[in-house]
Amino acid sequence: MRKGAKLSPEPAEAPDPEIDRLSPGDFRRLAKFINAYSGIKMPESKRLMLEGRLRRRLRATGFSRFVDYCEHLFNGEGMETEAIFLIDAVTTNKTDFFREPNHFDALTATILPEFVRRGANSLRIWSAACSIGAEPYTIAMVCADFAESHGPLKTFILATDLSTDVLRAARHGVYPADMLAPVPQALRRRYTKTSARDRSQVRVVPELRAHIGFARLNLMDELYPVGDPMHIIFCRNVLIYFDKATQRQVLDRLCRRLEPGGYLFLGHSESVTGFDLPIRSIGGTIFQKT
Repeated sequence: MRKGAKLSPEPAEAPDPEIDRLSPGDFRRLAKFINAYSGIKMPESKRLMLEGRLRRRLRATGFSRFVDYCEHLFNGEGMETEAIFLIDAVTTNKTDFFREPNHFDALTATILPEFVRRGANSLRIWSAACSIGAEPYTIAMVCADFAESHGPLKTFILATDLSTDVLRAARHGVYPADMLAPVPQALRRRYTKTSARDRSQVRVVPELRAHIGFARLNLMDELYPVGDPMHIIFCRNVLIYFDKATQRQVLDRLCRRLEPGGYLFLGHSESVTGFDLPIRSIGGTIFQKT
């Protein structure tokens, strides 16, 4: 094609009558429920995405049409048992080991040494959106490696997520070997083992898994039943899915679960600008409770 030539618009493809579609009305009902339940925004631009992800739920529940599935959810008693599966279908669970590595550099170089100077011999750390476990296992590796060279520092890591599917994978602690590429070689050798059955798979060693407790928790809940206040909270790359009002509410609840002098880690694209919170930035998206 010569430079400057324009493509003629292709004729619109007629909808296939054999493929059931999610109606605008049912999409709005689902989007409203998903937002109220999980805080996740579901604009009209995500209708095809939601439709695609829910097709598997239709098959699993025995429905052939979206209209019947939605009738089951909203006018029957289906939502009582289906809500968890519906939310599992729509949540995004991107995660990597050592994601945003400067956070872990700060943990090793500044934050853990500070707790040692304060005389702490144990820490409570919360990974508040743990996905399939890369974040809490990264935290556990960093803390265990720090304790090896700086004396005993016990850590308990609470790892929570809204999705039951990802929690199941996180508890298992098995990953494709190439997913461990960001993990420093020394930590990989010490804290993971190659599967005897499948050399392309690695598993986090039991000694490290023992430091982590996994549980389902919805950040939209009014109370976060996580026990004693946390020394460190990671809640990264979650707020971006919420509107401003929901972000403020979640941040306020997180700060209430953080002990004075404790640290909050957010994702690099997230901000607390405009929120009145009892925290101060110590650099980037790392905050300390005042």
